[in-house]
Amino acid sequence: MGWLFYTDRRVKSYADEKAEITRLCTFEGERRKNELVKSCKVGSTWYAAARVTNLDGSPVEDATYVTDTDGSITFAAVFLTAYDDGCWGYKDMEESAGPNASRAPLGLIDLLSDLKDPDSYAQDWRQRCREWASIPNYAEGDKIKLAKPVTLTDGSTCQIVTATHYRRGRQKRRCYRIEKTGGLVRLSKTSLAGSELLSSAKGAASPVLAEFLAGRDA
Repeated sequence: MGWLFYTDRRVKSYADEKAEITRLCTFEGERRKNELVKSCKVGSTWYAAARVTNLDGSPVEDATYVTDTDGSITFAAVFLTAYDDGCWGYKDMEESAGPNASRAPLGLIDLLSDLKDPDSYAQDWRQRCREWASIPNYAEGDKIKLAKPVTLTDGSTCQIVTATHYRRGRQKRRCYRIEKTGGLVRLSKTSLAGSELLSSAKGAASPVLAEFLAGRDA
């Protein structure tokens, strides 16, 4: 399916988008009912878990999903979204269609029904979501060794960096200090995949403070 844009511009905010995703995932046919279980937005992409039940109460039979104990199945849908000249639009895909966007949180993945085919597109998509979620969110001061050297715009490389930040106006922006040169670099979350924590900022706390906290815990 291609993109669909709303030329009436009724979708203008996060709340409008969430309401529209809910509407798109909630409908009732002659035999089945579809309802939204959970939705979340990551970047410009919405991820949704939708439950399907039979109106007569019988178990849902499906070629892709294992029927849950309550007779329903729950699948994931991905909605790519964008604004074009103020008009909001979306492109939707079911997880078994093999969507590229794969940053759904684990809380949503855990709601989905089991898959019958362990080698399906949906299984691969879920695994990519899990791998994305497993990338660490490092704290200020953490020293990190990247899984492989990153090539910078000047042709040099870096592999050991320390999490820090710089300011742009009133905002703090995450960046990393290069061990070799002391320079700062922005790194995407993807480049942190497989990285190793060499030393934690928490472990570098003041020994006086550590003694004080230990006394409080005693």
